[in-house]
Amino acid sequence: MRVLIRNLSKRFESTTALKDVSFEIASQELFFLLGPSGCGKTTLLRLVAGFYQPDAGELIFGEKPMNGVPPHQRNTGMFFQNYALWPHLTVAENIAYGLEVRSVSAAERETRVIEALSIVQMEQFARRMPNQLSGGQQQRVALARALVIRPDLLLLDEPLSNLDARLRLEMREEIRRIHAQTKITTIYVTHDQKEALSLADRMAIMHEGRIEQIGEPRDVYRSPANRFIADFIGETNWLPAQVREVSPDQLLLRPSWEFSPRFARPCSRPMKKCGWASGPNRCKSGRPP
Repeated sequence: MRVLIRNLSKRFESTTALKDVSFEIASQELFFLLGPSGCGKTTLLRLVAGFYQPDAGELIFGEKPMNGVPPHQRNTGMFFQNYALWPHLTVAENIAYGLEVRSVSAAERETRVIEALSIVQMEQFARRMPNQLSGGQQQRVALARALVIRPDLLLLDEPLSNLDARLRLEMREEIRRIHAQTKITTIYVTHDQKEALSLADRMAIMHEGRIEQIGEPRDVYRSPANRFIADFIGETNWLPAQVREVSPDQLLLRPSWEFSPRFARPCSRPMKKCGWASGPNRCKSGRPP
């Protein structure tokens, strides 16, 4: 399902969380909202889910306007950052909860729960309680619960933030595999640049409630739109310089620091036999160090 966001804005009292945000997500796309804490990405996700209503702008699923539509009528699957599993229900019962609310028959519920467990490779844990699972297993159960209702749109709010580094790497591959298998349009919120760069079909970089740049990970990394994105996405060295000449295929700069060439390693010869000449970087013997 295609998602279209037009001029969306949201305020909380005196704080503006989103400022005139517009972009489009293609059907079956794995789309990332990436940015530092407080940039508005989770607010935007909750607007899409229907938990918040926008102060201005439009939200369209396919061809249907969503402004004013309550969450349970949007057919979205939400993955919460803290998983939000019912502690008194088994894994299978947690996954089936959304189907019970939708009055799906018992036979259909059982079939779809087994299908969801199979997608996340958790079939053998159906009768366990949440407190008997590891963090990664709980994450899979929460993902299965979002998938079992067969949503048109899957919303993931920092799903890997509670996992250790090794498990986070494994779950990246699992999320990519599940998305390829289900082909559900997915919006993934994260502040982790590595997650976005390794998983996203496209990504939007957010800063102070605005979209700074949208594009494929490779394009955003290689051609950042401004200094904030370059500093946030990559490991960047900033070198002051003046532009001397601009042409279609090159940019000539004059560095604003003095460059003094030095040898990369010291001379291997004994100082008594070699030594240095009075000129800079010149050996008496004429041989390089």
